Amino acid sequence: MIQDNPSPEPTSDEKHDPDKQPILRLIWEAIKGTNQSYTTGKINRAIILLAIPMILEMAMESLFAVVDTFFVSKISAEAVATVGLTESVITLIYSIAIGMSIAPMAMIARNIGEDRPEEASKVALQAIYMTVVIALMIGIPGAYYAEDILRMMGGSETLIANNVGYTRIMFASNIFIMLLFLLNGIFRGAGDASLAMRSLWLANIINIILDPLFIFGIGPFPELGVQGAAVATTIGRGLGVVFQLYILTGAHSRVKLYFHQNKIDWDIIKRLANIAATGAGQFLIASASWVFLVRIIAQNFGSEAMAGYTIAIRLIIFTLLPSWGLGNAAATLVGQNLGAKQPERAAVSTWRSAHFNMLYLATIAILYYVFAEQWVSFFSTEPAVLEAGTKALKIFAIGYVCFGYAMVLSQAFNGAGDTRTPTIVNFICFWLVEIPLGYFLALNMEWGLEGVCWAVVIAESLMTVLIVILFTKGRWKTVQV
Repeated sequence: MIQDNPSPEPTSDEKHDPDKQPILRLIWEAIKGTNQSYTTGKINRAIILLAIPMILEMAMESLFAVVDTFFVSKISAEAVATVGLTESVITLIYSIAIGMSIAPMAMIARNIGEDRPEEASKVALQAIYMTVVIALMIGIPGAYYAEDILRMMGGSETLIANNVGYTRIMFASNIFIMLLFLLNGIFRGAGDASLAMRSLWLANIINIILDPLFIFGIGPFPELGVQGAAVATTIGRGLGVVFQLYILTGAHSRVKLYFHQNKIDWDIIKRLANIAATGAGQFLIASASWVFLVRIIAQNFGSEAMAGYTIAIRLIIFTLLPSWGLGNAAATLVGQNLGAKQPERAAVSTWRSAHFNMLYLATIAILYYVFAEQWVSFFSTEPAVLEAGTKALKIFAIGYVCFGYAMVLSQAFNGAGDTRTPTIVNFICFWLVEIPLGYFLALNMEWGLEGVCWAVVIAESLMTVLIVILFTKGRWKTVQV
């Protein structure tokens, strides 16, 4: 029986018709990872093979913040607030990293769809060059001005004096954040989703082991407090990057880094930059709106409200990032199928991925809304923190289903190389709607923390409506990369 052996040899009929494989064998194949064509065969099968490892990959990425928040919450509300303030700014780096990864993902997916793996390899190497330079330009000043960043975000002088080390380490190590995202984008574009998943598994296992050791000084390890979380995360991500580079220089990846191609190719870099600029801008716009909202909370409602909001956001991200797995699967399918001159297959793949994502997030939303207090109490039982986190989590859950659709369709645009359309939609929804609405509801209407949360839900619902309309028009099918 399949249940007794998750990886049996397929029957002769299944070898001839892989679309008829039993679901458990298909799931195992997705996790194990094999070279597949995503431009032929059943679309549902292609989605499963790509989405499962991508979902597990993004679940692992979300664990970084959740694990750090869990252990840091044992120190104090101020320590949790430090993580929240820092992460709200670090999300800007995440945004740049995601934007940088979109460009090679889209170009590599097209090249793989066109059966040009060597060209895909050239794109990968040039993307690494570009990312390293940008990472250094961000990391050095970020680490140097760490105190000023926390002060700008509304952190108290006591918070800054006690916990600035966390912020400084996180900025100094941003090169690992950016490379982790970029190299996984390369794997995803090639359809090697299981390799991206494994690198995040490795990084997270190391982080989970080292977090309590460095935070609480267990055994021979120094007691570093909240700074220990940054040290553990940096080591985990750094070793994850080493693993990624090892794979890309070996024989197990469709895209390989060839040393004879180590010269800078300005034509490829220019094409990468054109996509990455609006790709990064797309996510920077969204992340910057969160920075403004965090500043409203930190300056007006205190550390307890900030800690509760941070816990709610961590929970939301923990279950939202796996949804990005479906979005990333759609992006890969769009890119490869456009490369293979099959735009309608790309469209159908996207809509199906969006439906699956909606069902998943609807289930999570119900669990969050009904058991909000229990979820938040897992991190903190301090009354003020628990109350703030419960309110925030319930409100965010209401907008979950809508955002699931927008997430997949936006990623489909990115997979086609059309990063401009989602950027414009994000600007309208997050800067023209979410930020002023959050300020108005929280302060003018005196709704407090709840006003900020409702502004997020309203803006994301509007984004869903706009992105669905634009995707239906189909202009993304003719984008050249």
